[in-house]
Amino acid sequence: MTHSFLHQAISAIVFGVCASVAQAQLLGNAGGSSVVTTERTRAELVAHAPEGLGPNKKVWLGLRLAHQPGWKSYWLNPGDAGLPTRLQWDLPRGMLADEISWPMPTKFLLGSLVNYGYAGTVLLPVPVRFSPEFSLDDHMSAGLQVRLKAQWLVCSDVCIPEEGEFGLRIAPNSSHVSDGAAFQASLGAQPRVVSGSSRIDIDGNSLVVRVGGLTASLVGQKLDLFPELPGVINASASWSQKWEGNVWTARVPLAVQRSDSPETVPIVLTSAEGGWRTEARVFGDWPAAIPTGGITAAPSHGEAERMRQPEATSLTIWLALLGAFIGGLVLNLMPCVLPVLAIKVLGFARHGTDAKGRRVDGLAYAAGVVLSFVALGSLVVGLRAAGEHVGWGFQLQSPSMIAALALLFTIIGLNFAGVVSFGRLMPASWLAYQARHPVVNAFLSGVLAVAVASPCTAPFMGAALGFAVTLPTLQATAIFAVLGLGMATPYLLAAWTPAAARLLPRPGAWMDTLQRLLAFPMLATVVWLLWVLGTQTGLDAVIATLSLLVATSLLGWATSLRGTARAVIGLLAMAVFAATSALALREIRAGSVGHPAASLVAGWEPWHAGKVDSILSQGKPVFVDFTASWCVTCQYNKKSTLSDPAVLASFRERNVVLLRADWTRRDASITAALASFGRTGVPLYVLYAPGKDPQVLSEVLTDTELMSALSGLSK
Repeated sequence: MTHSFLHQAISAIVFGVCASVAQAQLLGNAGGSSVVTTERTRAELVAHAPEGLGPNKKVWLGLRLAHQPGWKSYWLNPGDAGLPTRLQWDLPRGMLADEISWPMPTKFLLGSLVNYGYAGTVLLPVPVRFSPEFSLDDHMSAGLQVRLKAQWLVCSDVCIPEEGEFGLRIAPNSSHVSDGAAFQASLGAQPRVVSGSSRIDIDGNSLVVRVGGLTASLVGQKLDLFPELPGVINASASWSQKWEGNVWTARVPLAVQRSDSPETVPIVLTSAEGGWRTEARVFGDWPAAIPTGGITAAPSHGEAERMRQPEATSLTIWLALLGAFIGGLVLNLMPCVLPVLAIKVLGFARHGTDAKGRRVDGLAYAAGVVLSFVALGSLVVGLRAAGEHVGWGFQLQSPSMIAALALLFTIIGLNFAGVVSFGRLMPASWLAYQARHPVVNAFLSGVLAVAVASPCTAPFMGAALGFAVTLPTLQATAIFAVLGLGMATPYLLAAWTPAAARLLPRPGAWMDTLQRLLAFPMLATVVWLLWVLGTQTGLDAVIATLSLLVATSLLGWATSLRGTARAVIGLLAMAVFAATSALALREIRAGSVGHPAASLVAGWEPWHAGKVDSILSQGKPVFVDFTASWCVTCQYNKKSTLSDPAVLASFRERNVVLLRADWTRRDASITAALASFGRTGVPLYVLYAPGKDPQVLSEVLTDTELMSALSGLSK
């Protein structure tokens, strides 16, 4: 019976993937609607083509964001914090979308932070071009299908990332002017190009900006300055401006921890009369740039490479391989993987004195682990190369995947407890295949082990994995393969060591008792997964998922009945299962959109991009805890070192501001901050002090190490 459970595991994993896809489709209305509405924003895909479609005609697409009162989204450069709206287009052949033509932003104050963005309703227009490949004849019958995937961040007292998938069908021969007024207003809010010259001179830790050629009516007026490049100036610091004849000048302080040294800085100046844009050439030598965790926006590929370079050059491929191997070994000690190892111990015992069976089982399990790590690592590298901001353990950032794994472990637990017999659920041909090919079970158990173990970032893994994503494909693959080999090595040694067989008792009735006992680690894993789900989505989604698990148990028990009772109760159980599945998906979707990440304990503040720079500019040190609810090492450090009264007293004595960057759910700004330190996962602990380089501490944080780092700060 237990030999066949992994076929059901594969079905449950597929369910999880499908649930994740279904959630994404629900969040974005499956790409078929032009409108996506959340509690905070109404987003709509609109088009403007007054002369119809085709070459040499003015055509615009746009995303209109209508914010609820108190909420705002962000400009190209969000300022001290935030992320700009990002658009990914899927257009017919020959139809090309340019970059967003950003309307002039507004400055928003949040405490000491200064942000650039939009409140109320804003339309982000995108000009469209047509290449020679475009043909109206291809779209005469069905029209042009425009698809858009958009991501935007909205903030009030809290910040919530939102996204949507939009679809819009455009008639090819008609003019489209229903939203013409909105497009004209947005295009009218574009900054005009300055006709005169402009330059920026570096003067110590400040930039001296000079802009000539502005409209004569502006002379003597105060202007607002918006740099298009994030992370260059300190947006929240005070700055001065004056007129030297008809040349506007300003002295603007640099960011405390600047991440870029551009040769040209595009800037926008605004007043009540409108806006003006210029690209100012930089003269002078930039002060040394310091990598920072306070990244305002996701860095470009080139910037990320430069930020990772200091650590990458200090870490050879051989040290990375060693770190990956040791990290894989340590993964076997993580609580989240112990239930899967319990399954392997039971399977190992069933082989008894069959040495060949144990060895084949060990090799199959190792193959499942290694190949899964290689596949997962290649997926992370591929997604990051494509511009997606994902990191190690990203699969547990999906609430639907968490719910699917909870369902999977519930099914396994019910099977071990004897409530569910897969022999009653699967065709006889499947069971016969199981009997002839038990090696499939061993391979799939390796896949399952990686699915739940990989997010448990263990000591020595962080730097190796961060290094891996910067390497050529072959070398990166080697690191992920060695990581899997490290995790599989203990089981391989046990399978190929004769002494291991002599330590095992002979197969017998005790194995049935052991099998039922192992049901409880499976159910304990369900408790952990539901806790993670609760931090991601809230109590309603947890209750709905628990209802689904109860319905699953009822359905499983119904299969053990016979005769009329099985038919009647089975139909009832299927109806309850369908209803609770729909309820769980709905509540998970609602919680994914609206529920913040794990709550903060007293003394800690939420991290966001730019906050570190702002605090350092006030002369205060900062300690940042990059964490996630599904990271077991993170939780251990929280309950031990980071809760130690002596450590907390030392933080208070030195006036250290404590920030917590919660990565439980996907957050592009946290992913970018991790990447700036050459990391792809959590935990990561960074201590900042004004005027000093950031200090990265160990993944398994000790009182001694942290107190030693704090001793270097003045009281």
